[in-house]
Amino acid sequence: MKQYISRRGMLSRCSTGFGLLALQGLMNKEAALLGQATPRKKAKSVIFCYMSGGVSQVDSFDPKPGLKKYAGKPMPVKIERTQFNKNGNVFPSPFEFKPYGESGIPVSSMFPKIGEMVDELAVIRSMTSKVNEHAQGNYAFHSGFPFMGHPSAGAWVSYGLGSANENLPGFVVLHSGGSVAPHGGVGLYGSGYLPAAHQGSILQVDKPEPVKNVKPRESLLAQRSRLGFVKGFDQNFLAQTGKNPQVEAAIRNYETAYRMQSAVPELCDLSGETEATKKLYGLDSRDKQTAGYARQCLLARRLVERGVRFVELSCLNEGIGAGNAPNPWDQHGQLHKGHAAMAYQVDQPIAGLLRDLKARGLLEETIVVWGGEFGRTPFTQGSNGRDHNPYGYSVWLAGGGVKGGTIHGATDEFGYHVTENKCDVYDLWATVLHLLGLDHEHLTYRHGGRDLRLTDVHGEVISSIIA
Repeated sequence: MKQYISRRGMLSRCSTGFGLLALQGLMNKEAALLGQATPRKKAKSVIFCYMSGGVSQVDSFDPKPGLKKYAGKPMPVKIERTQFNKNGNVFPSPFEFKPYGESGIPVSSMFPKIGEMVDELAVIRSMTSKVNEHAQGNYAFHSGFPFMGHPSAGAWVSYGLGSANENLPGFVVLHSGGSVAPHGGVGLYGSGYLPAAHQGSILQVDKPEPVKNVKPRESLLAQRSRLGFVKGFDQNFLAQTGKNPQVEAAIRNYETAYRMQSAVPELCDLSGETEATKKLYGLDSRDKQTAGYARQCLLARRLVERGVRFVELSCLNEGIGAGNAPNPWDQHGQLHKGHAAMAYQVDQPIAGLLRDLKARGLLEETIVVWGGEFGRTPFTQGSNGRDHNPYGYSVWLAGGGVKGGTIHGATDEFGYHVTENKCDVYDLWATVLHLLGLDHEHLTYRHGGRDLRLTDVHGEVISSIIA
């Protein structure tokens, strides 16, 4: 005789099983998101040295001695459309290259200090971009999309890893020396549709107040009392919105801002650093640009020490001659002068950062990313500049599980087009997320009916540069 069971009885008997299945699914998703299934040691933070404007690959990390054979002659291959289409003849690098370290990777004379650290670097010579204009290129490099409205990589990392220091934001952008955001503006550091708590917080590190109004105008007790009063209204409003995550994030931001009043001044006070450390970074440099960038690099180390997940540094843009303020590596003329000045600004500070991180045991848990939105042409614009080149350029990574002393990819004999292991920004960020223990395909956020991610629908981990 058949035994029947009512719908209510079935739900009663199986509810625990359904719950366990749902819980198991959620836990598996969380484990995948946080990389808990990966046994290797994961990096904890990222320091992003963004070289806005477009560093020339053939003058930095991709030597092309063969250009001398064609010097002053028309390019013997087809020239793609450039930003300004005022194209000249082949332009060999005015900088010399030499091999460094045990790996023997050649580095330009622009970067003698970074060259000494080349065995820590994984140089990617096959980076490409789909855009050829600064604002679009900056957004594409930061967010994977060539327009505003999407979260920056720093926001994604903060969202994926969560906070390790409740007194500081998870994503911090450092400015100094009057530096400004690259073309595209502060939206480059935005959280897009992610909760607002993950947007980049800008610190003007050489100002008396690195964050406006960070110094309290009244006692902390009075502030705490006021915040407690406001909190009641905020919680009521939050309940009315159904605990909207954006509202919840805004409330958390108030609390973080309160705690930053003591955390930020302590962070920016370098009196506890030794003179040897300051000298290592170049804070004693007579060049104001170098000293200004050195302060950013030293503060970047102090931030990752305190658990900040993502720190972005900004090139200074005063007194360099040929570049423009938002994108100081953008030398359409006087490339030798402009690139030399910019390299002098960042070379010692970045090398000092790498040395200091390594000495403190922090390099293995910190990923350092160096690069810009595109490269530059191997032929001139005008008489002594270079136009934009998105078809093949160089970036590098160090630390955090990166295999140092390696080269990935290649360009043709002119340093113009990629010929081997073509990469794009999706591959770069997929690799960074992987090193952080995050799966770029699982780190998503539901918005507009779609699960969006930093790598859009693209990206492959560059396994050859992982230790």
